[in-house]
Amino acid sequence: MSLVRAFNISMSVDGFVAGPDQSIDHPLGLGGEALHEWVFPPGGVSGTDAEFAARRERGVGATIMGRNMFGPIRGGWGEGDWRGWWGEDPPFHHPTFVLTHHPQEPIEMAGGTTFHFVTDGIESALARAHDAAGEADVAIGGGASTLRQYLRAGLVDDLHVVVVPILLRHGEPLFADLGDALADYRIAEHVATDRVSHVRLVHSRTVE
Repeated sequence: MSLVRAFNISMSVDGFVAGPDQSIDHPLGLGGEALHEWVFPPGGVSGTDAEFAARRERGVGATIMGRNMFGPIRGGWGEGDWRGWWGEDPPFHHPTFVLTHHPQEPIEMAGGTTFHFVTDGIESALARAHDAAGEADVAIGGGASTLRQYLRAGLVDDLHVVVVPILLRHGEPLFADLGDALADYRIAEHVATDRVSHVRLVHSRTVE
């Protein structure tokens, strides 16, 4: 069964998945880079951390992301020179759907990634992503606002949160304003390593 997954969502102990004041110089906000050091340690990631990191790409056929994850541009797209943070060969290698209020033509990149810009909401983006992915899973890439919208709507089947032992104090919270949206989730895995804690939540409709 095709699932909607959000994996490797790195979160500080106080609940933030990005620091404050995101910009082109600080795409993850001030201090936000420290959230991802667990997957880029000296010598490379290994063991349990490597296994969880590898699950992000496994079986995924399409990705959805918010405009903030795609880039720092606000308002209209202007001349359309911005093509994402990742260079000419983004890491997705499949159709990727960007939520935005401003229409933009698709952008084809190297390696099989095409960015499609969706202006009619999260359900439309998900329907298009499912069509593109076929039998494969759909990944919700972020950022925090996008993931909260899908959680609030009960559309995420499998959520993997990596709790990093730092305090950011400010930034983009993951679990703010969700109401009872998490009531249908259970903890499927909880594994601590010497760097982070991996917590995986699955929706009650998900059969493992």
